[in-house]
Amino acid sequence: MAATITAPSLSTNEAACVTGVPLKQVHRIIDAGLLNEAARGGNRARAIRHDGLVGLKLAHETTEILTLEGRRRLVRFVLDHPEAMTARERHVSVDVRSMKGDVRKGLSLLAQAREAVSCDDAVLSGTPCIAGTRIPAHDIADMMANGDDIGAIRAALPQLSEAQIELAAFYARAYPRRGRPRREPFWRGREPAVSSEIALDEPSSTR
Repeated sequence: MAATITAPSLSTNEAACVTGVPLKQVHRIIDAGLLNEAARGGNRARAIRHDGLVGLKLAHETTEILTLEGRRRLVRFVLDHPEAMTARERHVSVDVRSMKGDVRKGLSLLAQAREAVSCDDAVLSGTPCIAGTRIPAHDIADMMANGDDIGAIRAALPQLSEAQIELAAFYARAYPRRGRPRREPFWRGREPAVSSEIALDEPSSTR
C-alpha cells in the first residue's frame, strides 16, 4: 500500500513540492486570498489544507489565461465542488481530474520521502539522514545542486539506491535546512560529475 500523508494541512514548502507550484507563487496565491479558508496566512506558520492543494495548482496554472477574479471564481468552484472533474470559467475549461492525480502523486511522494529519511538524536544529533545510514538528506540535495547527477552520487555512495537519492532530494526541498550548517558537507571540494536533469516525481522503485 502506498504511503499517505494524514496531517490536515501542509506547510508552504510541502505544498510547493506536492503541487509543483514554485514557492514564491504559493505565497503570492495565499496573499491574493485565492484559497480563502483553505489556507492560513500571516507572516509565520502559513499552511494549506489538503482540500486547497488542487485549488493552489489550478490558481497557478491559469495565471496567464484568466484574470485574478476569474481565477478566484474558478478556485472557489473547485473548493465548493471537490467531486468535480472539470471546471469552467466563461470560455476556459480546465481538466481538474489530471490536477487531482498530480496532487495525489505528490502527496504519495512526500509520504515516501518522510519514510525514507529519519531523524534520530543518536545519529548526527538528529540531523535528517537517509534511513539506516549517517548520510544527511540535505547533503544529497547539495550534491545535486553542485552538479552531481544520480550516477555520480551512487558511484560515491554505492550503498544508496536511486530511489533513496531521489526521495532524499525531495525531502530536502520539502523541509529545507534551517540555519547555518553545523559541519562541512562531505561533498565539498569534489569536482561535480557530468550532470543530467533528474526527475524527482517518479522514483525508480515507486509509481
